[in-house]
Amino acid sequence: MNQQVIGKYRWTICALLFFATTINYLDRQVLSLLATDLSKEFGWSNTDYANITAAFQFVYAFSMLFAGRVIDKLGTKRAFVLAITIWSLGAIMHAFAIGVGEGLNGILASLGMTVVPVSIAGFMMSRAVLALGEAGNFPAAIKATAEYFPKKERSFATGIFNSGANVGAILAPITVPLIAAAWGWQMAFIIIGAIGFFWMALWMVFYDTPANQARMGKAELDYINSDCAVVPEPAAGAARPKTSWFKLLGYRQTWAFALGKFMTDGVWWFFLFWLPKYLSATYGLKGTDIIVPLAVLYSMTMVGSIGGGWFPTYFINRGDNPYDGRMKAMLCIAFIPLVVLLAQPFGYISFWVPVVLIGIGASAHQAWSANIFTTVSDMFPKHSVGSVVGIGGMAGGMGGVLLTKLGGWLFDYYGGLGQISTGYMIMFSICALAYLAAWMMMKSLVPRYREITDL
Repeated sequence: MNQQVIGKYRWTICALLFFATTINYLDRQVLSLLATDLSKEFGWSNTDYANITAAFQFVYAFSMLFAGRVIDKLGTKRAFVLAITIWSLGAIMHAFAIGVGEGLNGILASLGMTVVPVSIAGFMMSRAVLALGEAGNFPAAIKATAEYFPKKERSFATGIFNSGANVGAILAPITVPLIAAAWGWQMAFIIIGAIGFFWMALWMVFYDTPANQARMGKAELDYINSDCAVVPEPAAGAARPKTSWFKLLGYRQTWAFALGKFMTDGVWWFFLFWLPKYLSATYGLKGTDIIVPLAVLYSMTMVGSIGGGWFPTYFINRGDNPYDGRMKAMLCIAFIPLVVLLAQPFGYISFWVPVVLIGIGASAHQAWSANIFTTVSDMFPKHSVGSVVGIGGMAGGMGGVLLTKLGGWLFDYYGGLGQISTGYMIMFSICALAYLAAWMMMKSLVPRYREITDL
C-alpha cells in the first residue's frame, strides 16, 4: 500500500513516545552524573549509593506491575498524563532531599523506628517517587505502539521510541554537569524535572485512540489493523476487558518475557547508574570530564535501538512470522555483549577502550530491548499488553535491584582491598553473558509462535 495514501500520523505518536522516553531517562540519570560530588558532600559509600539507586529500582519494579493494570484500566492518554506528572514532581523533589529526609526521619523516630542519615533518607524517598511515575512510561508506550502500528512495524517503532533512552542518556552528561556547575546541583534536578510538563501539554493535544483520532484517515486505521483481529475500543466510560494477573501467569509467553527482562534489564541499569562512578574510580574522570565519553557511548546505543528494531524485518521478509523473526534477531544480538569481557583486560590502554566496548554492549541491549518488548504485542491482545509489560517490568526491576546491590558490595569489598578493578571485571562478565542465558530460557519456554486468543 502506498504510504502517501495510507497516511503517516502514527509516526507523530511515535515521535511523542520518543520524547517522553528521552525525558524519562534525562530525569533518572541526573543522580548518577552528580553521584561522585554528592558522595563527597554527604559522605556516601558505594553501598550507600547502591541503596539509593536500589530504592528506585525496587519501587520501579513493583510499580511496573501495577502500572500496566492502571494503564489498561485508564487508557493510554490519561495514564501517561498521570505518570509524567508524578515522575516530574519526583525529579524536582531531589532538589529538596535534605528537607525530605529530615521530615521522613522525624516520622520514623516518632514511630520508634530506626532512622538513617538524612541525605540517604531524602534521596531514597525522592527516587521512590520518581520510580513510581517513571514505571508508567514503557507499559504506556508499548500499549500506544500496539494501538497505532501493525505488527510488522511495531519493533521498528519500538526501536525508535526506545532510542529516546539513548538520547536522554546523551543529553544528560552534556547538560547536567554544566547546570550544576553554574547554579548548583539542586537546580539540575529542578530544571531537568520541569521539562516533563511541556511534553504533557503536547500529549494532551495530539493523542487520542486510533478509532477516535480526527487527524488520521480511514486508510491508515485500516492499515494499522491489517494484520490482527480488530477489537473495538470501549466507549468512553464503558468497562474495559480485564484479565487477572494469575491468568496471565498461566501462559508460558508471560514467563518468557518476564525471565528475559529479569536476566537483562539489570545490565542497562548497571551501565546507567554506575558508569560515571566507574570512569571516576578507574580513570579519575569527573564533572565535565565525562561529558564527551558518555555522549559518545550513548550515541552508539542509538544505532542498536533503531537498527535492532529494524533487524527482525530481514527474517520476516524472508517468510518468518513476526515472533520467530524477532527471536532469530535476538539470538544474533545476544552474542554482541560478549565484547564487554575485554573492557577490563584492555582498559590499561586508554579509558576509550572500555567506553567503546561498553558502548557496543549497551547498544546491543537497546537492540534486544526493542525486540523483547515487541514479543508481548506479537502474542497478547491489545487490552492485556500493558499488564504483561508490567509483569515483565517488575521482573526486570527486581533483576536490576539484585545486580545493583551486588555491584555496591563488590566495589566496597574489592575497593577496600585496593583491587576495585576485580569487582568491575566480575560485573562486566555478568553483563556480557546475561543475554545468551536469557535467550535460551525464553526459547525453551516458547519454542514456537502461538498467538493468545482466549483472553
